[in-house]
Amino acid sequence: MKAKTPAAEPALTPRPASAIRPSALKQAASKLIERHGVGHAPAIQRGVRQVAERWWDSDGEEAAFESFCVEQYVPDEAERAKCFARLEEALEQVDGHLHEVRRELHRPVDLDLGPVSRVDFLLQDVDLWAHVDEDLYRAKVAFLALLNFPVHTLEERLNQGPTWDRDAWARSRMMDRFAERVPAPVLQGIARAIQAADYYIAEYNIRMDRLRAPDGTGPFASGLRLISHWGLRDELKSRYDEGADGLRKQRMIYQVMRRIVRQEIPGAVRDDPEVRWCPETNEIEPNGSGKSAREPDTRYMHLLEVFRSVRSADPFAPAAPTFIRRRFELDRQIPEAEVEALIRSVLESPEVAALAKRIALRLGRPLEAFDIWYSGFMPRGARSEEELDRVVRARYPTVAAFQEALPELLRSLGFAKERAAWLADRIVVDAARGAGHALGAARREDKAHLRTRAHGGMSYKSFNIAMHELGHNVEQVFSLCGIDHWALNGVPNTAFTEAFAFVFQSRDLEVLGFPPEGEAARRNEALQSLWATYEIGGVSLVDMKVWNWMYAHPTASAAELREAVVSIARDVWNRWYAPIFGERDVELLAIYSHLIQAALYLPDYAIGQIVAFQVAPRLKTGVFGEEVERMTRLGRLTPDAWMRAATGAPLSTGPMLEAARAALEAER
Repeated sequence: MKAKTPAAEPALTPRPASAIRPSALKQAASKLIERHGVGHAPAIQRGVRQVAERWWDSDGEEAAFESFCVEQYVPDEAERAKCFARLEEALEQVDGHLHEVRRELHRPVDLDLGPVSRVDFLLQDVDLWAHVDEDLYRAKVAFLALLNFPVHTLEERLNQGPTWDRDAWARSRMMDRFAERVPAPVLQGIARAIQAADYYIAEYNIRMDRLRAPDGTGPFASGLRLISHWGLRDELKSRYDEGADGLRKQRMIYQVMRRIVRQEIPGAVRDDPEVRWCPETNEIEPNGSGKSAREPDTRYMHLLEVFRSVRSADPFAPAAPTFIRRRFELDRQIPEAEVEALIRSVLESPEVAALAKRIALRLGRPLEAFDIWYSGFMPRGARSEEELDRVVRARYPTVAAFQEALPELLRSLGFAKERAAWLADRIVVDAARGAGHALGAARREDKAHLRTRAHGGMSYKSFNIAMHELGHNVEQVFSLCGIDHWALNGVPNTAFTEAFAFVFQSRDLEVLGFPPEGEAARRNEALQSLWATYEIGGVSLVDMKVWNWMYAHPTASAAELREAVVSIARDVWNRWYAPIFGERDVELLAIYSHLIQAALYLPDYAIGQIVAFQVAPRLKTGVFGEEVERMTRLGRLTPDAWMRAATGAPLSTGPMLEAARAALEAER
């Protein structure tokens, strides 16, 4: 879609000029080779070039550059190993403590602690971390690392990684932080834009008990207040066992979602207990002065601000000069084209079409667009939301009760008593203001935080979210506190931590005392995994296409971006969903809040579903707790290297499609 209004392209922060001419670079390298021998030539030439590429005028003139290189090159491997060990040790403490400071500054905004004060709104913009890397450059610590350790490209990792030992992987991953040199003001701008979008989303609640049908009736229980999109989606998924009444609620939620995406929702509706709203007609009561006006394009202005902020870092990343490339090649370590190919292999599979027919048969009606969230294959599909709420509230009436129950909960999942206690001692449970999230630690002496929505007490929805976040937390604890190198802490990319979150979340009913039953349950799990991947795959493609559109139209207004998002969502729907659902021009795939505040995060969910399906069989055939620990302690290898070590096979949708095919054939 073409932006309508021509405008000057937003100015990017100019990259500071390098003080180093090619001749000076060559001279510094020649002196080092002469001193240490030609055997060091490849490492010297690469190291000197890496320093020169990031050396600004403010760092000194050419003479200072040459002097630094000659004095700070470390030719001895034993000394280089000590240098790496000290850098790793120091960076863990620096990053870890600053992470804790940031968590504290954000606590009143992130947690459900009542109204946010004016001082806390300001404190959340304090970003001490933004200055750390620049301070490392000013102190020449970053240049020391760049001179002595290579910054690897994705291609190098894919080609050379299979021959590396753990030390080589750790050194390679440590150097990721020096691949770019982004000024602190740019980093602070990114943080502010994302924080503003986060808060906007965290406060985006719909008072379901105030929704009305055209005849004036309201189908939802008193006091029901749901966050978009998570709460709306999960409420819709929970109503498949309620017949005509459930279908009525689902259709109303569907209308709410479409109004949100199209930004047609009246501004007065958001979290206002006094306003009644009919999503079908878009009329509200009372209809006082200005109350019926639609919300301005705030949703898309936040997305635009996030885009502009991360784009401002482009001049400082010559190896990956767009945020899109940085997301895929540096963060995910998978090229964008490969991610799209994985997703399309699911969307275009004959198994999806066959599964859709099976769902329609189960429902006894033609599919409707919101059936993209059909939950009947999940064990909970046979139980009402109210029943599950009662069970959850009896076990975990508060967030504190959930915290206290963590050791036993982890044991019920398959962790040994000692390991369950060790994990529980390193996880803190908080009541989230928003939908919930997992916030890992950054140094081994700290603890991970599990945030789940618990407004008015824990419900099944908040418990289900808590199980998802617990999967993240367990991965975070093992991959930090149980890792051999701090520089390798974590997993290859966020899709892999999502995989563990999906696995834990899928076992929520077991924890509540409702174990799945036999072969039929395993077949249903395969079908549910495919349907969930089909859903999130389209959502992911929308996210990817929206970001490519923004890069093609950097001067677009919020209104133009809204039109583009709606158009892209409809295009993706029309290509891969309309043939199955029989309805065209549906923009439902753009409802995810991550699209607004998570900066191209959604593809990680699709990859995570694929990873989870490959990982799950190994977790089930082995001792669950031991296998989770073994896999999560592999660390931040490339996705391919991690998958081969964890499961013995590369990342592929093949196992998921094969399992779904077998399940469909078994139920004929």
